[in-house]
Amino acid sequence: MRVKRRSLPFAAVLAVALLVAGQATAKAGNLYAGAENHYAGSQIAKVEGAATVPEVRYGADDQQLGHDVSGHQGPVDWPGAVRSGAKFVYVKATEGTGFVNPQFAQQYNGSYAVGLIRGAYHFARPDISDGAAQARYFLAHGGGWSKDGRTLPGALDAEYNPYGETCYGKDAAGMVAWVNDFSGTYRAATGLFPTIYTSTNWWKRCTANNGGFGGNPLWIARYNTAVGELPAGWGVHTIWQFADRGALPGDQNWFNGSAHRLLALALG
Repeated sequence: MRVKRRSLPFAAVLAVALLVAGQATAKAGNLYAGAENHYAGSQIAKVEGAATVPEVRYGADDQQLGHDVSGHQGPVDWPGAVRSGAKFVYVKATEGTGFVNPQFAQQYNGSYAVGLIRGAYHFARPDISDGAAQARYFLAHGGGWSKDGRTLPGALDAEYNPYGETCYGKDAAGMVAWVNDFSGTYRAATGLFPTIYTSTNWWKRCTANNGGFGGNPLWIARYNTAVGELPAGWGVHTIWQFADRGALPGDQNWFNGSAHRLLALALG
């Protein structure tokens, strides 16, 4: 005997489709919960500490003062940053493959308009997708480079996982492969190695202190009066993030060299 199947009314089918789509959207949203407050050093400060603002001073010819900002800061007073001594800035562009800094245009274009050398950075999420996919997402949402003397190489922010396990569920070999995929994809698109932002402690823990990235400029985070030990593979740092607050909006940084060397980095 043949059993006649009843088809669901269109309204019921539509309701189910909307429910599934809503669940998928909610799941994607949960992957980036709090992303606006994840910025270069946000997790390093929590794990390694940043209790005081170090009084670190250099002669103007030796180091260039700069900073880094994200959506966490909101719209930035760029003329004020210049008056306070800023020479360069890194701006968070993206996180993973699903978050773009809502303040990126104001921050990236605004810093350029007042004459700063600026670059974009990507907050790494090795738990979500592979390094190559995230490099492409970064490049598509502000992370590119041009040889105009005003744009720094894009940077990869590799630090403690704000969502869970410190190393995003990867062993050292897996993390090294992930960073290498990101770096290689970025270099293939721009001709430049991306800057790597990290702390020595995180790099040791999550890459087993891999020494294979010495070709990438190093942006080291350490909130103290001296840079201290660098990760393996780097004999010198390019940028030092020495405090999570100070005279400039966001985190405080020194570029390790003269204004001429800063320009050279921007020129590739």
